[in-house]
Amino acid sequence: MSDRAHADAPAVIVGLMSGTSLDGASAAVVRVGGTPVRVDLLAFVQRPYAPAERERIDRAIAGATTAEYAALDVAVGESLAAAAIAAIAEAGVARADIAAVASHGQTIWHQPAVATWQVGNAAVIAERTGLAVVSDFRSRDVAAGGQGAPLVPIADALLFSGTAWRALQNIGGMANVTVVPPGGEITGVRAFDTGPGVAVVDAVTRALRPHLPYDVDGALAAAGAPVMNVVARRLADPYFAAPPPKSTGREVFGTAYAAALMADCRAAQPRCRDEDIVATAVALTAASIADAHARFIPEPVREVVVSGGGARNPALMHALAAALAPRTVRPFAELFFDGDAKEAVAFALLGWLHLRHRAGNIPSATGARGPRVLGSFTPATPAW
Repeated sequence: MSDRAHADAPAVIVGLMSGTSLDGASAAVVRVGGTPVRVDLLAFVQRPYAPAERERIDRAIAGATTAEYAALDVAVGESLAAAAIAAIAEAGVARADIAAVASHGQTIWHQPAVATWQVGNAAVIAERTGLAVVSDFRSRDVAAGGQGAPLVPIADALLFSGTAWRALQNIGGMANVTVVPPGGEITGVRAFDTGPGVAVVDAVTRALRPHLPYDVDGALAAAGAPVMNVVARRLADPYFAAPPPKSTGREVFGTAYAAALMADCRAAQPRCRDEDIVATAVALTAASIADAHARFIPEPVREVVVSGGGARNPALMHALAAALAPRTVRPFAELFFDGDAKEAVAFALLGWLHLRHRAGNIPSATGARGPRVLGSFTPATPAW
């Protein structure tokens, strides 16, 4: 076997993700490797956050004490470890056959090109699973002058390209797009955050319907009519006009933003119903994505493949298809696997690349000074 073939040998990695939607901890057990690189999803588990857990993270994003941040770091680490253990059991893979856990953690603060912070203590994950952990993937790219996001584009290019130009649109708490050339080429890949995904929709829904974690099946939005002049005013935010590379987070499009959107709707339309406000949040997400595609994607993209929690919202998918026409909008699961697993799989790939000392960022997407090996390594518990 050649040195390169050995370097590209497949390995089993557990990818962990806790995203900006605050849905919960996700774990994907993945066999990854080969030339060209391929992935085999062996198991996928989601551990939903209880309302109290979600509120705790949301409060921390808004601002917390040092003691609260330290405790949250451990608590999220425990949640991620529990998800990893459950996924390993479902996959039926022996611990000895797993090379590492690759954990994104939960973003608490993200200031592009300045600082990024994800909680989910790697030592806790290593102790609970007995496995080596690769974590803190974003910091190295930021240190190299990059946005630290998005990092999924390398998976989009290597694993999910097609025979023609394709846009892979993820709609988690935030929304991001990767434009990939055909054939798995890295050259020409571009990616950036388009703006809010479901974070604003979810925050509005929880404020108006405290018993709901999100707009289930898009029912509230489907029963409402968006206040389009509010959408138009919100699209004047400087973020949307700023050219890529760029990234954003709940620091910008979070709970406070959702509260301001609700106030705008009621001021613009005194008889505005709750359903109209949720529909306005959905329309803003769809319009901001379409605006980003029109402004910043000159490539001949005919197909937009959508993943993330937003892909499960029929009202949002309908609005997005209308806004992006004549481009075809398809759910990721139609072509590959469960779209909810996509980001956990991507971080499994990033963990595999780290173990092989290969770059995980794409500078044209993040703006970093060059390719960098991403992540920090926490060894497994010694066997003695």
